Amino acid sequence: MGVRVTVLYFASLRDAAGQDAETFVTEAPDLRALYLELRARHGFPLPVERVRVAVDGEFAHWLDAPREGAEIAFLPPVSGG
Repeated sequence: MGVRVTVLYFASLRDAAGQDAETFVTEAPDLRALYLELRARHGFPLPVERVRVAVDGEFAHWLDAPREGAEIAFLPPVSGG
């Protein structure tokens, strides 16, 4: 049985997804698998190694399991100037 999560997208990931957030049920065993699932769905240009992940406002580890009701943010690198 899956868990319902809200995923937030920023910068290039938001552009690829065509939205800044979505809520859905996932069967992904960890955050890495969740990102790869979404990368396949939305065509994200960045490999997992170039992205940071946060859960409920705190940086997380890719091998952490998604939790019911969690807010998960995928954070691509940003350029400054």
